[in-house]
Amino acid sequence: MELLKRTAKEQHEALINKEVSAVELVNASIERIEKLDGTLGAFNSLTFESAIETAKKVDEKIAKNEAIPPLAGIPTALKDNMNAVGTKTTCSSKILENFVSPYDATITTKLKENLVPIMGKANLDEFAMGSSNENSAFKIVRNPYNLNKVPGGSSGGSAASVSASEVTLSLGSDTGGSIRLPASFCGITGFKPTYGRVSRYGLIAFASSLDQIGPFGRSIEDVTNLYEAIAGYDTKDSTSLNLEVGNISKNLKRDIKDLRVGVIKELMSEGVSDDVKLATENAIKTYEKLGAKIKEISLPLLKHSIGVYYIVATAEASSNLARFDGVKYGYRAQNCENLLDMYCKTRAEGFGPEVKRRIMLGTYALSSGYYDAYYKKAQQLRRLIANDFEKAFREVDILVSPTCPTTAFDLNSKADNPLEMYLTDIATISSNLVGSPALSMPVGFDKENMPIGLQIIAKKLDELTLLQAAYALEQELGVYNLRPDI
Repeated sequence: MELLKRTAKEQHEALINKEVSAVELVNASIERIEKLDGTLGAFNSLTFESAIETAKKVDEKIAKNEAIPPLAGIPTALKDNMNAVGTKTTCSSKILENFVSPYDATITTKLKENLVPIMGKANLDEFAMGSSNENSAFKIVRNPYNLNKVPGGSSGGSAASVSASEVTLSLGSDTGGSIRLPASFCGITGFKPTYGRVSRYGLIAFASSLDQIGPFGRSIEDVTNLYEAIAGYDTKDSTSLNLEVGNISKNLKRDIKDLRVGVIKELMSEGVSDDVKLATENAIKTYEKLGAKIKEISLPLLKHSIGVYYIVATAEASSNLARFDGVKYGYRAQNCENLLDMYCKTRAEGFGPEVKRRIMLGTYALSSGYYDAYYKKAQQLRRLIANDFEKAFREVDILVSPTCPTTAFDLNSKADNPLEMYLTDIATISSNLVGSPALSMPVGFDKENMPIGLQIIAKKLDELTLLQAAYALEQELGVYNLRPDI
């Protein structure tokens, strides 16, 4: 157990020093998952046999004194909307409950090339639509810090599995905050790279212009190493950026006396809980203590980001999910009178209520007579929001805010109020709309001992500055070393 609480870097050092074998490390992860996951609900499916086989390959290399990649042998989870050949990829939906992937996502291929043992597929909100991980068709995920609270969504299983030390690393997808929100609620670090930095080939799409795969880990070093392992150009993804990723992990340590930190005015005002505000202000003071220059920044159009997001995202979801019709793959309704009846029954029985809600909203926004009034205007406003960010980044290097106005809320407390649930993502949505890299890192706890996350955003393609700024703050605060008592 103590071994699993170490960072990936510390586990790597233990492996190469032969203090522990990769098989022992994977078996410790298996034991931990078998002990906890019946309660936690973080995994939809498990791939222990293949993980052990990968670990054996790592041990063979170490025995021959061959160099191994930084993440070789480190137990890792995949969000269950990423394809891995021969495994179920369900998106936590009844409509894909028995779908077995015939191919690997690009990120899966890269993990295998780096000899990373994949322990299983992590639970999520159905088709990544949700902020609490209560929308899974199979089971809810619980927060490791308090089993009566949500872990955040949609990547709740990926975050909870790392927080609870079931695995050391995991991958999630972020469409409007689905990596950063669970990271904040579960007390770990979650990183959404610049749109296009990580291939989306093999990721089952929710909203194609917003989705981005990113890492969860215990430390900035861990997420940086995992990011470098999965990032890069991919000819299979038309939105992939053909640009050098660079060696960020070798350049994390930086004197930040020249760093310009912008505090987002609109995200520090009403609605932010006292505990979250205090922890955020403490993080800002820490930056100031380290020599950074602090400046308040106003993003006047930020208030429109929720409305823009839920038009753009639902419209793209309506289009992307049209393929799930019971004809080619997935669930098919029985006892249908004709083809149209089969379509209707399959989608009615196969999709959950939140997915149906978003499909209907998106179909309406794209329908004849409403396209210009809703979708076109949303895209125009999206451009104006991006202009606000570009203007801000001429004045500062990074922007900071609370990841969420509150800490994790109680299970079922917002399930009957979709609008209140949507407002949970108020701080995170904008960076998806503009394509900027952003992360959430732990900076403290509230009065109930629930984690508080700080969001840091950088301009597009400037992952280096973002991760350097986060690393400097992490080393000063030391909160990342704390773990839930589970």
